[in-house]
Amino acid sequence: MDEITTCPTCGRSDMAGFRTQRVIPAAIIQLIQAEKPEWTEADGLCLDCLNRYRTEYVNQVLRSDEGDLDVIEKLVTKSFEDAESTAFVEDLPEALTFGNRLADKVAAFGGSWAFIIFFGCVIAVWITLNTFALAFRFDPFPYILLNLVLSCLAAMQAPVIMMSQNRQEAKDRIRAERDYRTNLKAELEIRKLHDKIDHLLTRQMKRLMEVQMIQVEMMSERRD
Repeated sequence: MDEITTCPTCGRSDMAGFRTQRVIPAAIIQLIQAEKPEWTEADGLCLDCLNRYRTEYVNQVLRSDEGDLDVIEKLVTKSFEDAESTAFVEDLPEALTFGNRLADKVAAFGGSWAFIIFFGCVIAVWITLNTFALAFRFDPFPYILLNLVLSCLAAMQAPVIMMSQNRQEAKDRIRAERDYRTNLKAELEIRKLHDKIDHLLTRQMKRLMEVQMIQVEMMSERRD
């Protein structure tokens, strides 16, 4: 080390402040060689230049950490956007036949209060006419024709409603399968996101440890 007379980076001649590569961290060595490609293992470095490279390396680490935080924010935002895009997928338009549309309308009307009130009024009028109107009794007590009409209506209405329910069950099954695929995709995306965040945090912790070691060395040198 006594043969070194000047610093290869700044030209300073200060033997007390020189450091050899053996005591310089590998990250600082890479930074020096990036700026001074001619700097070799046999060269030394003055303390002022070493502190300058240390400061530059710390600044690079801090800027890199800010970039990592931006990457994490982008990953989280992208995962939410993907979840929203898969969670609110509208059902594709279904090709309905005339029978399907008719079954839906009959089922919708037959399962409503409007149907109950309307048919209750029809039955009340039917019974009233065939009980009190002497000239218009077309179905006297025990109202056999009314029972026949009600039986035919129930026999026709039940299969139509079942057709509509079966088609609705098929749609619900498709929707359940789509929800399952969406949840599975979201779970995989969350796992992938956790792995990426863990990797970034591990790299940040390693860099912070390097920065702390550099700070400790600089504080020790100032005390000396």
